Amino acid sequence: MTVTETHCPYCALQCGMTLQADAADRGKVVRLEPADFPVNRGGLCAKGWTAAELLGHEDRLLTPLVRERKGGPLRPASWDEALGVITAAIRRSQREYGRDSVGAFGGGGLTNEKAYTLGKFVRVALRSSAIDYNGRFCMSSAATAANRSFGVDRGLPFPLEDVARAQTLMLVGANPADAMPPSMQHLEAGRAAGARHIVVDPRRTATARDAYLHLQPLPGTDLALANGLLHIAVREGLIDEAFIRDRTTGFDAVRAAVTGYWPQRVERMTGVSETDMRECVRLLATQRPSMILTARGAEQHSNGTDTAQAWLNLALALGLVGRPYEGYGTITGQGNGQGGREHGQKADQLPGYRRLDDPAARAHVAGVWGIDADELPRPGLSAYEMLDRLGTPGGVRVLLVLASNIAVSAPHSSRMLERLRSLDLLVVSDIFLSETAALADVVLPTAQWAEEEGTMTNLEGRVIRRRRALPPPGEVRTDLSVLKELADRLGRGQFFSDRPREVFEELRRASAGGVADYAGITYERIDKEDGVFWPCPAEDHPGTPRLFADGFPTADGRARFHRVEHRDPHETPDRQFPYVLTTGRLMRQYQSGTQTRRVKELDAAAPEPMAELHPDLARRHGIADGDWVELRTRRGAARMRARCDPGVRPDTIFAPFHWPGTNVLTDPALDPHSRMPAFKACAVAISRADGPAEAADVSASAAGIAAGAARADFGQVDELIGDGVGARGGGVRVSRTQSELDRTRGGA
Repeated sequence: MTVTETHCPYCALQCGMTLQADAADRGKVVRLEPADFPVNRGGLCAKGWTAAELLGHEDRLLTPLVRERKGGPLRPASWDEALGVITAAIRRSQREYGRDSVGAFGGGGLTNEKAYTLGKFVRVALRSSAIDYNGRFCMSSAATAANRSFGVDRGLPFPLEDVARAQTLMLVGANPADAMPPSMQHLEAGRAAGARHIVVDPRRTATARDAYLHLQPLPGTDLALANGLLHIAVREGLIDEAFIRDRTTGFDAVRAAVTGYWPQRVERMTGVSETDMRECVRLLATQRPSMILTARGAEQHSNGTDTAQAWLNLALALGLVGRPYEGYGTITGQGNGQGGREHGQKADQLPGYRRLDDPAARAHVAGVWGIDADELPRPGLSAYEMLDRLGTPGGVRVLLVLASNIAVSAPHSSRMLERLRSLDLLVVSDIFLSETAALADVVLPTAQWAEEEGTMTNLEGRVIRRRRALPPPGEVRTDLSVLKELADRLGRGQFFSDRPREVFEELRRASAGGVADYAGITYERIDKEDGVFWPCPAEDHPGTPRLFADGFPTADGRARFHRVEHRDPHETPDRQFPYVLTTGRLMRQYQSGTQTRRVKELDAAAPEPMAELHPDLARRHGIADGDWVELRTRRGAARMRARCDPGVRPDTIFAPFHWPGTNVLTDPALDPHSRMPAFKACAVAISRADGPAEAADVSASAAGIAAGAARADFGQVDELIGDGVGARGGGVRVSRTQSELDRTRGGA
């Protein structure tokens, strides 16, 4: 038996765990135990406890798959053939359409080494500007706001354990009880010590139920609420004038702006009572230390950056930032959502959180990479903008996808299916045949979390190690080895390594001097110190668990206020679509469900999506608990069962995004600063339905993956198969384009 200390493959907590494997049985994991790591302290959620079940799952991809012709079946192929097809397509496309006709789409689950190498591969091997990643759909708004105010984006600028010391904790659009259950022990410790918790959420979530105060604003009005709270703080003399004077700039413009957000007006805009607003401000200002934490509920809007900024302004005005057990932070979601956005997956970014359009940054990174700075491309398009142009003149025609399931996770997903089908070549690296992989022309089987080495950076900015516990099965390779071999075939292999430690050593040099400086972090230090917090510029530097105590990494060392004004969501309810749709997570599912829907225990607990609506709204439409309902927006329709819950606002419907169908409905309108789509608010109609819409059988097993892939017809723009290839549970849902909805319902 071998015992390996590593970390959970799911969310950004990156809970510590140990794996016991049987070396005599090809490294089969026989026992998984939680570790006493600082973020989880011996706890795991249901996803973590069952994570090892995926390592030997029957649906696991074990060999490359190739589609010989568009519309034809996927069949097993050798690595040489699969990589040959990819290389030939890259060369042909770049010869005929230019370098930017080939691109890549990454994910927040990639290790730091893989995220770094993917960014480098696109810019050095492909010499293309076409790269972005699914973190653009997750953290980009809060990151943009933090960068422009603090000069740095680190989700939590303090360790998670500091949360237990806050006497007032405000959670905005966050539901850690479901999204990150082990983190709740820190919140519970705070409450046991007398802390008061405030939750801002249109639903009475599991987190909200235990809060001292629950504010339920209409989705899309969080900015108005934050400005209203600051208005009260100013009027009642609760702001920290000394902190504002000594450590910030720009407050006068913000002070002037919030004069227009008097309590009665904000109550009409948000639905939050003046009494609750005043109590909230009193607690934050007087029951110290205080923290404000935001998450996707506040940020995934077409004004998400300004909304995060409004809450950040409130924290600065109250003088919370940079003081012990106080501050503003944002809760990172994906496993390496923090590290994944630091080292070059974003279209405008170089390693160390450097800007691609900064001449000094270009020169530094080019020097580490051994190329001329002029060889580096300019910034490319953000995620949705790049995806929306796939297969069009001037757009990407050959796309490599790593650690992302675009067909399910992108907004207006029926549009994404159309765009993915239009590619000359789609290459997907994954562990299972996801909905996106089922569309691919080449599918590459990749190693899972326990089969590879590397580092991750959790929600606190703590760099940790993922350790290999067992070898990959069959012909499975790591993404590093695939990128290295593709670079070799493209004549640029001398710039790449497939050894994680070598890649990390180069990442240290490339990040040195940057905002996210990893220069002083080594594998050995990570092992010894339970992870190391960046920035850490030298090996004798202790790392930085807490930021901003002595200043901000801005030109003048001061934090910056930014005036922001409420504007309505891109879509507001009308007679045709009279309610607001918002989306979110469930405890026992994760991201697009490709992994969790294959775990029996998790699938049994949450086998299908359910639309949550208030009982009063349900009665108005003749809907009973458990009925099939159809949700319709301007982009399409999806069917799922109804769950009547008095904890959701009567004008709001909630749908989880872990299944295909939900993102058919969502609005792709982009935040002008972060390019974040408006996942959290769009206009929706609801009606009772007779049952699930019909769709083709796309189930698959390990014995019949190629045949299952051939049956998976995702080619119709007006259909989205809801069950997923090889996924159990979840009723089949079908979407239709708005034009078809209009034809069938007589709409305008």
